[in-house]
Amino acid sequence: MSDSRRAGWLAGAGGIAALGAVAAGGVARDVARRRAVRRRDPHADEDFTAIYRDPATTVTTDDGVELAVRTVVTGTPDGLDDGRGEPELTVVFVHGFSLRMASWHFQRRDLERRWADRRIRMVFFDQRGHGRSGAAEAQTSTISRLADDTAAVLRDVAPTGPVVLVGHSMGGMTIMGLARRYPELFGAGGRIAGVALIATAARGITEGGLGKGLHNPVVDGFRLAVRRAPGAVRAGRGVTRALLEPVLVAASFGPDFYSPAAGRAVEKMIQNTPIETIVNFLHALENHDESTALPVLAQVPSVVVCGNRDRLTPLQRSVRMYGELGEDSALEVADGAGHMVLMEQPDLVTDAIVDLVGRARVAKPRPRRGWWKKMRVAR
Repeated sequence: MSDSRRAGWLAGAGGIAALGAVAAGGVARDVARRRAVRRRDPHADEDFTAIYRDPATTVTTDDGVELAVRTVVTGTPDGLDDGRGEPELTVVFVHGFSLRMASWHFQRRDLERRWADRRIRMVFFDQRGHGRSGAAEAQTSTISRLADDTAAVLRDVAPTGPVVLVGHSMGGMTIMGLARRYPELFGAGGRIAGVALIATAARGITEGGLGKGLHNPVVDGFRLAVRRAPGAVRAGRGVTRALLEPVLVAASFGPDFYSPAAGRAVEKMIQNTPIETIVNFLHALENHDESTALPVLAQVPSVVVCGNRDRLTPLQRSVRMYGELGEDSALEVADGAGHMVLMEQPDLVTDAIVDLVGRARVAKPRPRRGWWKKMRVAR
């Protein structure tokens, strides 16, 4: 091994060990607390992989990555399009960092029931590098690229009709990136009719909470090891995961949440996400700032949802976004919930989506400059 490769590997190994030491105490306390609880798991019988049995399609992105997509049309047998024309509206769900479309399990299940008398298309997809989609190279692990991928999904799977976008965590950031890169979709004459931002932030993810840990030499060292000695990192995959994943798992739920089945489902999603994907997208999160997208989003109805025990995207980030999204925005705070509020308090999130779809409308045309002045002169 060359000196530079050895230095990179040692830097990464030291960083991983330090990160594990930081996480260990809090994770150990969480595990001990949850083992002490003796009550029935409310989600013991849930099949958190059921979404992958839905009708499947593949969307190829502009740079050739294949995205796994599942589409369901409510009010039709088996969720299949029955040929009676286009659905009245499409809802696109964008999952978060190190997760996959299965994180929307409860919303997929419950919204089909709630909209049994309506024809609404629901679209779920795995982001690049996650779930069953193609790999994400380091140079494409950016919010801008994820925004372009979402635009490709819209073009291929829902080419016409109004669209409501629902994003969790990095999925919310993806929607903001879409607004920045494709503002015409959100303006007058555009197709976006509503936006739900769940447990996410426009900026400042490294300024507080556990997200602050992304901006330190520990993570930089780990990233260096992946880039300079990826073989060494993969060879020590088990050890690497044992030290890095607890940070994400520990932040998933609030302190009083109890469901071993849901906890295992989230842990499995994280474990099945390639370690390179996790590390490469950490850099995107560290540099994330989509503040300029908020005025674009403010043109359509929106809802912001966050748990008040979210340690990755703390509540104050959601309150800040809500304050910039205009009068046609709603704020829902899930008491006691952590970052995985969509699984921890699924009814609250589902209700927020149903309400948003009820308020959905495309952007209103802006008044022409000088119109009121001319009107007064005419009178």
